[in-house]
Amino acid sequence: MHLHVPSRGEPRISRILIGKIIIVALHIVGVIGLSLPEYRELFLGLTPAQLLVSLLLVLFFHRGWNDAFPVFAAAAFWIGFGSELIGIHTGYLYGDYVYGPTLGPKLWDVPIIIGVNWFVLSYLTGTVFRQIPNDYYAAFLGALAMTALDYIIEPVAVALDFWVWKFDIIPPGNYAGWFGVSFLIHLIFRKANFEKSNPLAAWLLMAMIIFFTILNFTLKV
Repeated sequence: MHLHVPSRGEPRISRILIGKIIIVALHIVGVIGLSLPEYRELFLGLTPAQLLVSLLLVLFFHRGWNDAFPVFAAAAFWIGFGSELIGIHTGYLYGDYVYGPTLGPKLWDVPIIIGVNWFVLSYLTGTVFRQIPNDYYAAFLGALAMTALDYIIEPVAVALDFWVWKFDIIPPGNYAGWFGVSFLIHLIFRKANFEKSNPLAAWLLMAMIIFFTILNFTLKV
């Protein structure tokens, strides 16, 4: 009788599979809940929790834990959060907008979870392009991907009261600002000396893209 002895790699594979299932379930449930008017308020209240679960998954499956990684994470959080502070209070970088109550507690009129969002998005897009040898080219592609994702997110965010634009118009300068700030964060990502592989990064990024693309249609924005 042959007895199967699990190799050391098998538990890791099973954890990755569980992580992917969680991501799919999280986004499918979110799409359904936000698409149904009778459940929308409930699921809107869970939006910060969904971002926190995404953050925990990113951190759990991250492989490059050393001193450089938390430095990058803090830089991404505070650069992104700081740019939003400038945007909210001056109108520079992104245009004139204010945040609604959907994204939870605020610090100086900016939801704290926004800094988490900047870190997660820059980390995911940076990881996807990690094998490109040139730092500036990789940062350009990462920033371009983040700006494209913002283009998909913006109509949904406005429809769900994440934030509100002056005159209800998304200014073209918003995307230029997003690209510039994203490019800076991506350069830091590239220069930081830590392992930049995560088996869930591409999966989570694709889930986000599909999630917001579907909501663009179901919310008729």
